[in-house]
Amino acid sequence: MREQTIMASSVDEVEIQKHNDLMDSWWSLDGALGVLLLFNRVRIPFMAEELVSSGKKLTANSLKGKKVLEVGCGGGIFTEEFAKLGAEVTGVDPSPLLIALAKEHSKVDERVAANKPTYLNTTIEDHSKQFPNHYDAVVASEVVEHVANIDVFLESCVAALKPGGKMFITSPNRTRLAQFFAMVMGALTVIPMHLMTYSKFRKLDEISAILKRNNCRVDKVKGLFYLPFMNKVFSNL
Repeated sequence: MREQTIMASSVDEVEIQKHNDLMDSWWSLDGALGVLLLFNRVRIPFMAEELVSSGKKLTANSLKGKKVLEVGCGGGIFTEEFAKLGAEVTGVDPSPLLIALAKEHSKVDERVAANKPTYLNTTIEDHSKQFPNHYDAVVASEVVEHVANIDVFLESCVAALKPGGKMFITSPNRTRLAQFFAMVMGALTVIPMHLMTYSKFRKLDEISAILKRNNCRVDKVKGLFYLPFMNKVFSNL
């Protein structure tokens, strides 16, 4: 069964095109993905501290020696932050346009340029076959709600992890509150309405069940709450 499942693809070509359409404003704070840059201020420290477990202030060498894979990296918003902390980072994405954007943007910040991520135009299914049990951490940030087959996607992510490695998944929860805020943010043009499909949002127990079938357990669940009128992110971290 595992062999048959892994042969399937999680790639949704319609979703890829939606994201390709955003590439001109990908790195703009005022653009469609600007809110993700705000989220990074909370998410990156949490993930990094989970990987090092030192309690010390994060530095450019905090993640040195750690191999990190970002799946669905797009233009590199998340990937670059791990590079700044010294990790050996690989970003994979099925969009050649976004991978080209990520490579070009890695020259902008000297901290990233000094420790450039490896960007590959490929799928997680193919990459996990080439690099099984390879990474200390796998990150899927705002991706599971855009894939065609979440079972195949998460199975492939797990396959790329070293035994005892950590996976970090960020995604809107499928609640009516999340639906309301998606509509509000769309109405305010914070995030294009067509980019978020409520029916594709995933509930925590759905993701947990798939991970459990792949011999992974959920250690921690943390919430973020974005207030578009204040342009601030609140968290229970």
